[in-house]
Amino acid sequence: MSPQKKNRLKAATFSFKGRGRLSKGKDLDVAYVSHKQVIGKKRKMTWVESCADALYDAAPTPSPSSSPRKRVREETQQLSSIQEEFDREVFSNFISYTENQPRKTKTQNDFIQEYLPFRDSYLNILLDLEKPSEVLECQSCQIGDGKFHCLTCSGDQTLCHPCMVKTHQHLPFHKVQEWTGKCFEDKSLEELGFVWYMGHGGQPCPFSEDPQAWEDMPVDAEAGSVPMETFSSSTTTSTLTIIHSTGVFLHNIVWCGCPGSQRQQHLQLLKARLFPASITRPRTAFTFEVLDHFLIDALECKTSASSFFEKIRRMTNHSFPDTVPNQYRELMRVSRLWRDLMSRKCFGFGHDTQEKPGKGDLAWFCPSCPQPGINIPDNWQDNWLISQRYVVDGNFTAQHMTMKMPQLDISLSDGLGYMVKDREYQAHLSLAVESKERSSCSNHRAINTANINRSNLRATGVGATACARHGCFVPHSIVDFQKGERHMNIDYSICNALNYHSAGIDSSLIIYDVGCQWSINFLQRVAESQGLSIPENMQIIPAVGKFHLSAHKLACFARYSLNFVQGAGHVDGEILETLWAPFNKISPTARSMSHAHRQEVLDDHMRDSNWKKLVGITKTLLTKYKRALKGVDETKSPFDELTRSLNPEKISIWEIEEKKAVEERGEYLDIYQLQINKAPTMAEIRLKLTESENDDTRHPGTVSWLITGINLEDLQDALRADIRQLPSDATSAQKTSIEEKRQRLAARIAKFHETADAMTAGMDLDIGTVHSDDPRFCRTDNDGTEWVDVSDEEISEDIDEEILTEEMGIWMPSSVSQHNGTLGLGPLQAEELELRKGQANDCLENLRMALGHKALIYRQYFRSADSTWAGTRSKQEARRCQLKIDKYVRSYQRARSAMECLGMEEATLGSIYREIMPSELSIDKEVTEENRFGQGSDRLAWFWRVNNANEGQEDAWMDEFYRVNWLKAKARWSRWEEELSLNGTEGGSKQLDRVIKPMLINRS
Repeated sequence: MSPQKKNRLKAATFSFKGRGRLSKGKDLDVAYVSHKQVIGKKRKMTWVESCADALYDAAPTPSPSSSPRKRVREETQQLSSIQEEFDREVFSNFISYTENQPRKTKTQNDFIQEYLPFRDSYLNILLDLEKPSEVLECQSCQIGDGKFHCLTCSGDQTLCHPCMVKTHQHLPFHKVQEWTGKCFEDKSLEELGFVWYMGHGGQPCPFSEDPQAWEDMPVDAEAGSVPMETFSSSTTTSTLTIIHSTGVFLHNIVWCGCPGSQRQQHLQLLKARLFPASITRPRTAFTFEVLDHFLIDALECKTSASSFFEKIRRMTNHSFPDTVPNQYRELMRVSRLWRDLMSRKCFGFGHDTQEKPGKGDLAWFCPSCPQPGINIPDNWQDNWLISQRYVVDGNFTAQHMTMKMPQLDISLSDGLGYMVKDREYQAHLSLAVESKERSSCSNHRAINTANINRSNLRATGVGATACARHGCFVPHSIVDFQKGERHMNIDYSICNALNYHSAGIDSSLIIYDVGCQWSINFLQRVAESQGLSIPENMQIIPAVGKFHLSAHKLACFARYSLNFVQGAGHVDGEILETLWAPFNKISPTARSMSHAHRQEVLDDHMRDSNWKKLVGITKTLLTKYKRALKGVDETKSPFDELTRSLNPEKISIWEIEEKKAVEERGEYLDIYQLQINKAPTMAEIRLKLTESENDDTRHPGTVSWLITGINLEDLQDALRADIRQLPSDATSAQKTSIEEKRQRLAARIAKFHETADAMTAGMDLDIGTVHSDDPRFCRTDNDGTEWVDVSDEEISEDIDEEILTEEMGIWMPSSVSQHNGTLGLGPLQAEELELRKGQANDCLENLRMALGHKALIYRQYFRSADSTWAGTRSKQEARRCQLKIDKYVRSYQRARSAMECLGMEEATLGSIYREIMPSELSIDKEVTEENRFGQGSDRLAWFWRVNNANEGQEDAWMDEFYRVNWLKAKARWSRWEEELSLNGTEGGSKQLDRVIKPMLINRS
């Protein structure tokens, strides 16, 4: 190998051995290493390092172009290359530069791996920070000893005692340490003589009774430290415990001595941004910052006051937190006051002290739900979009213990937030009478018996009403439970929600887990109660959430499903369940609070939940709008296909029934359920399948011959099925039966081919088409029981590989390519194409009927089997139906393959005669699970929507099947259309319009 080739190989493989020879004596600097593109093992372009000698030795320096335009272009290219090199050098640690491959950012493990080599260096720096500075004197005055440094201030300056106090005159919550000669020791500013003056910008009060405080002050006092002995006994001074977000501090406080301020020490603290723990003689105060931190921790981290203050104590003294004063009770009290003040300030009640907040005035609500006079135009009447849509639910985790002395409890915001006013609520409960009617739904009995026997609990849970579309709690509608989820509790919550900003709205959708029972006598209970009322002419539409509806009785499905409520849009009615999840984290903390304190805490968390919904409403509506667009597209086309495939006269009747059901509701909604008085028996099902299987129409001449060939293919398929059904230990009688079938079939195939010679005038024919069965549709009926001699379709499994009768090729015109026109088979191929269409149509029709009958078996016989014998027989009938289904699919596949060979258009194959997938052969759940969860996105398989029931369907069962599926398909499409309109209306802001309008244009 030549030296030049060796050098090239070394450069390409990153081998720097002999690098001095390659670089001709130059130093191994990065400047002598260039990058070039090569093709890697995976045929991808990548960058590798190579020797840059050629760039330095052989590359001539280009001369500047004489053309101004060329010079500009060359400079632009140079700048571009420089930018690429800069990006590669700067960002090479974060981005992998490989062409035809997306950039990859670093993972967490990559960053940790980079840290490991520097771990010791980091540790050394941390230890160096623990030692004193090499500069011994004060870095401020250059006079005193620099023994003090501040951990909170940035930098590593060391100061003397007076300078430390002076520089921290307005930084009272910094942590200072003093060098003892061996280590740094914590030192408080109070120990250094720091004094905090109230008022006058931190300076002594000019009305001080001791004039010497301003004259002849010692040096350390001028530096900011005024020793206590410089004041006369009449000077008002106190030692105050102040809790800050970084710890607990003790400070000497000198109160303002201005006239009239002697009794306003708590106000002086407040002006200094310190919240006093008491009014008369404050000895503890909290900074505004620590109170804000606590409220945020409580809202986001669900931190209790006890845990929060324990954190503050450990931050003050990590080793011995017990030595820090425990101000937990003061924090509990002051945080309530701070929360109350912040709420009133936030909702504008601090600017006008004459106006007092009313019910629900200290609460946010949904910005998108219709509220007359607030967020909808004046001409909104007679618009189906303007309607209340509420969801109601109970939470039995939010319990409350019985108080020892409830008469001493003081409330700061009773009824002003989300919890109802307690006195009015208790008055309603004292007059209300709970109905004792027997429930017709087991789900209602389960909820009514929850938490009944809890004598130590004042409340066993809470009941809430929220907007169903966005999940915002309704102000002044949250109630406490006493003995389970009773109607008297839920009625009060719902009535308060219906009366909240609802002037003129005449319809309300109430989604409740047990709405089927609650709605029966709701209006009667309202009329008989003095504490309940609803807006005049308000129409109440009850419904049940989609998840809970699956646990109800079947009779509840059609009447209370959200799928059949006009104007409901696409909601699941379970959004309150998602709100309870974070809410439950604070329930243990609030369980033992006083009633008023618990009410304020629950209000605060609900207020925060609604605030998050409010600030994120634009993003939420945009996401829902995109989902609605997709939902309309996915449900409209299947519904249109199904409509085109059905009899228009039947559709007209169904539309009339649907319109009446939407207007009248109640029992008229039962049209969405199957209404067959008597289902066909098992014998009738088997007879119908047998008749459809053996229905052969004989035609003379070529048509009869072609039909014979198609029938022979079916016989071969049946023989292969019988062989698959043979058990592993087949008897001689079973094998003999199979052999006889093979012989008879072989004779018929030979006779068919003799006729084929006459039909083709002695044309030299090939071996014909050999069909192979799709293993996905080759089930067996062998369930492990002993084989008995029954019908040919129930024989059982494997076959001897030497016998190939079932694998013989059968010559048909489709065996020859349609493009080969020299053989003169055009007429025969045209006839076969028509027959293959009929074969495919028959297979699809038989497939639909078999699937419908299988669903009926599961519904009428298998689920209601009351004995092992009945259940086993039902399973056998279902398996027989499944074998029929697989048989029709295999026959359809043969017909489709032949049509493809005969030159059928790809558009027809892709739209009418598609491939059948195993997932599309499941039994129809509209029959077996009518009240299941998750029907909003259901759609029928394609073969249900083409070429069926359009030319007179005489089967009453199939007619009913199509009626229910058509009604539900229309309901699904209608709900998505409503969802699209509702999102467009709710997103009334200009920002949302700018996003949605381009989407509408692209969609149109």
